[in-house]
Amino acid sequence: MKTTNKMAAMILALLMGSANGILVQAQSDTQKTRERVTTTTDQDKSKKNTQKPTPQSGDRLEPDDATRPPSDVPQETQANRQEQMSEEAAVVSYYNNFFSTYRIGPEDIISVEVFNQPRYSRAGIVVPPSGRISLQLIPGGLFVNGKTVDEISELIKKKYDEYIIDPQVTVSLEKASSYRYSVIGDVGQPGIRLMNHRMTVTEALSEAGGVLRTGDKSKVVVFRRQASGMLAPIAVNVSAIYKGKAADNTYLVPGDQIVVPGNKLKTLQTIMGLLPLMAFGRIFTGGLPY
Repeated sequence: MKTTNKMAAMILALLMGSANGILVQAQSDTQKTRERVTTTTDQDKSKKNTQKPTPQSGDRLEPDDATRPPSDVPQETQANRQEQMSEEAAVVSYYNNFFSTYRIGPEDIISVEVFNQPRYSRAGIVVPPSGRISLQLIPGGLFVNGKTVDEISELIKKKYDEYIIDPQVTVSLEKASSYRYSVIGDVGQPGIRLMNHRMTVTEALSEAGGVLRTGDKSKVVVFRRQASGMLAPIAVNVSAIYKGKAADNTYLVPGDQIVVPGNKLKTLQTIMGLLPLMAFGRIFTGGLPY
């Protein structure tokens, strides 16, 4: 019995010793792992602290950073870029201003789109001379002459509000055909033309074939109809504009008439053309002077 108790005590002592050894080894491994992690973290921190920040070269120009030009681009190229950006901005507002204030008239082509309602949408509507277009659920049509596309959108929205919950209406101008102007006088191709974008006098003359040799560029006149019905003259020195001495800022409005008078060369040509007729007439009025 005593021998059995001694053996049990020995076995218990061996088990406790083994457990303590395993526990001590696990604690040692954990401590080593912590030391390695700490060492690695300290090394990374030291590398980050010792690493110098990369200096900005200043050669990269972000799209929105217009105040700092790149150093490796020539000044002439930079100036051309700035000029191109300014021209693009001017052109966008140039056309947007024209079409946002454009008033619909006969022969214009518009489209009406009702969001998610193809039944009530209609494309390629040619405005008739009466100015009244036909649309679904609008008895008698809708009068659009003299209105902008935004004003027409609001009118259609109010009409469809009775049938559609919160209708989203978009009216777009597909083709401008009602704005017209005329060019007469000493130009290559005189006549009446369409104004499908905002246009200056010089652009209109270019589309009319330019001013002839017999035309006086310094005495071009634009006749503009006033509210009283009278035509008011507006003098435009096209010659000074071509020479860069005057700004090209005279824009046409619908119904303008551009007149290019003749110059001294035309007067001389007219006189020379009349000389044969005068000589022929002297035969019947007393013969030739010699």
